[in-house]
Amino acid sequence: MGRKTQENPTLDMTPMIDVVFELIIFFVVTIKQEDLFTKLNVNRPAPASGPSDSESDDITVTIEIGRRADGSPNGVIVYNHVEVTRPQLDTHLKDIARTSKTTPIIVKCAENSPHKALVDVLDICYKHGLNSVSVFTL
Repeated sequence: MGRKTQENPTLDMTPMIDVVFELIIFFVVTIKQEDLFTKLNVNRPAPASGPSDSESDDITVTIEIGRRADGSPNGVIVYNHVEVTRPQLDTHLKDIARTSKTTPIIVKCAENSPHKALVDVLDICYKHGLNSVSVFTL
């Protein structure tokens, strides 16, 4: 007695593919979704303990720095749309510092303004302890 030999043995892949798809569906359905926002380490500001001072919140100081028409290296300083000298600006910022040291100060520099004028304005702000200073280029 001899063995019967098959000429073309075949393997049916349909049941294996069905099992693989069932496993994929099982793992997709049972996976636990984690909340990413609970894992982020973010320091949030503490809520304000007392009523905010609405007077200091409404004030924003704008200082513009530009180049003089005659080309002098000192530059023009404009405080709230009025041209001022450095001692006048010092007086104005001293008054603001007495009211609130967190008053926002926006310094807008022209593209061709001298650096000395910007440094002078920042020195005056630092001298009076004004902390909220933003510098922009026009």
